Amino acid sequence: MAELVGKVVNGVLQDANNAITTTKKDTKGTSELGKDAFLQLLVCQIQNQDPLNPQDDTQFVAQLATFSQLEQMQNLNATYEKSQAFSLIGKDVIVNTEDSTGKETQVAGKVQYVNASGSNVQIYVNGQLYDIDDLYAVMDESYVKSICSPSIDKSYKFTYDAEKPTAGVVEVNLGEDEYAADEVALVINKKLIDPANFKLDGNKLTIFGSAFADLPNGSYAVAVVFNDNDYTTVEDKISVQVVNSKVTVDEEQKPDDSTQETESGTDKTE
Repeated sequence: MAELVGKVVNGVLQDANNAITTTKKDTKGTSELGKDAFLQLLVCQIQNQDPLNPQDDTQFVAQLATFSQLEQMQNLNATYEKSQAFSLIGKDVIVNTEDSTGKETQVAGKVQYVNASGSNVQIYVNGQLYDIDDLYAVMDESYVKSICSPSIDKSYKFTYDAEKPTAGVVEVNLGEDEYAADEVALVINKKLIDPANFKLDGNKLTIFGSAFADLPNGSYAVAVVFNDNDYTTVEDKISVQVVNSKVTVDEEQKPDDSTQETESGTDKTE
């Protein structure tokens, strides 16, 4: 007859010798199965096994070894996730989120810091913390700069008639976010133009006829310099043909041969 090792209460075998004791850990509210939880399950399994037909102890050892491997993989994955998050600091990213109505939307911005406290890893973007799992895309800085820097999308060709001076209007893109500009400067024939000769209103750049009053007849490129951090300069989008000018041609005022054109007529844009 097998030796009695305990008594059964409400269908549960009680350990008579208290040979196995456990320290319980509150796992309420978490989906993680840690080592402590596994050991509790293992103890429960031992306590409730059939004393007349106990399980082979090698099975418990195998289970513990399997769990240890699983735990190491989880730890490695958590470490990799944190390392990946830290590498995003200073990068431009897009994260998925929900607005106040519950509609899914996307937010773009630069990762300022990473919160790796606890089991969740979060990235700080535009004043908000987002779970790393919400990360949608990471953008290269040169790509972001190319689409966010100031620019002039269309090409413009104006004709300035000194006898009937008119103004030309150019639509400019001032850029976005940290790459944006709010002022411009104009350079014509290697000369900086007095700001009184042009006006920037929103994305509309008006160039008054007075900007070309001192130029001899010929074709000139108008360079636009934005005041963003890189002083983005656009030199190949605006050209002007000066006609009926009374200004004498000299070496300093002579237009660039590369921009010489013979067209004439009224102001026009393309």
